[in-house]
Amino acid sequence: MSKTDIPLNWFLYFAAASFCIGLFGVLVRRNAIAVLMAIEIMLNAANINFIAFWRYGPYSVNEGPLTGVMMAIFVITIAAAEVAVGIGLILLCYRRWKAADVDRYDSMAG
Repeated sequence: MSKTDIPLNWFLYFAAASFCIGLFGVLVRRNAIAVLMAIEIMLNAANINFIAFWRYGPYSVNEGPLTGVMMAIFVITIAAAEVAVGIGLILLCYRRWKAADVDRYDSMAG
């Protein structure tokens, strides 16, 4: 498969659409688990951009450094840690307020 099979802008449109879907999910959803899933969609959209720009950049797959791939691996690692901490916080809040609704967590402030 060569670079010219699928143009770069298709990847960028797909990543932009995925990011917008994730942002819509963060802004509209009230369930904390759904908000975490929407954040994961946004992070995956960023990963698509990293890989696409690396693939269509000045370095080919076998010629240069794997900067886009390494950045995507770091994002996946950070996202896994974010999910682990987020699920832990959601479980603790669920035990206290018996709901996973983010609107009920406003009493945590001061």
